[in-house]
Amino acid sequence: MAAAGGEVNILRGLDLDVGAGEAVGLVGPSGSGKTSLLMLLAGLERPSGGSLSVAGADLAAMDEDALARFRRERLGIVFQSFHLVPTMTALENVAIPLEFSGRADAFDRARESLEKVGLGHRLEHYPGQLSGGEQQRAALARAVVAGPSLLLADEPTGNLDGATGQKVMDLLFGLREQLGTTLVLITHDPALAARCGRRLRMADGLLAGDSAA
Repeated sequence: MAAAGGEVNILRGLDLDVGAGEAVGLVGPSGSGKTSLLMLLAGLERPSGGSLSVAGADLAAMDEDALARFRRERLGIVFQSFHLVPTMTALENVAIPLEFSGRADAFDRARESLEKVGLGHRLEHYPGQLSGGEQQRAALARAVVAGPSLLLADEPTGNLDGATGQKVMDLLFGLREQLGTTLVLITHDPALAARCGRRLRMADGLLAGDSAA
């Protein structure tokens, strides 16, 4: 992957296979390439060389419209920051990807997804009316509402206190198990990485370790 404005190789010689249904904890120091790898897997950045296949799709060969469809239909992403639209209710936020896909049952599915994360009583609340933990649960509901093949999580508890973060992670792992979804989780927390079946360690843009968690 090359950075904008020049051929700065962020990821170098990375060779990685993740099986369907695996849970992978991605660890390493800041600047090691973890988020860059996640951006590639999400189709939000393009590789400058090599091949990239996610859920059977050749991301490198897709145009922007195809990548957008892929993200809506096959991918769920949870960030450290919640990325909820402030002018939309929790229900509307979760329905967004299904509405873009033309799903007639978008709001019914969004309601079910919010109920699964314990927010069935907060459907009509706006993000500013929700606590940090509730906002992250809404973001998680949005990430899984379409039944994604791959769930990407980038430090999803980074803005939460310990107890709230634990509850969010319990929900994330529980939903992943229900759906059989592949999970790639970036975390600085060894205990969270240990909850994944596999741990990858990155350093200086390289895969420096691959072991059972």
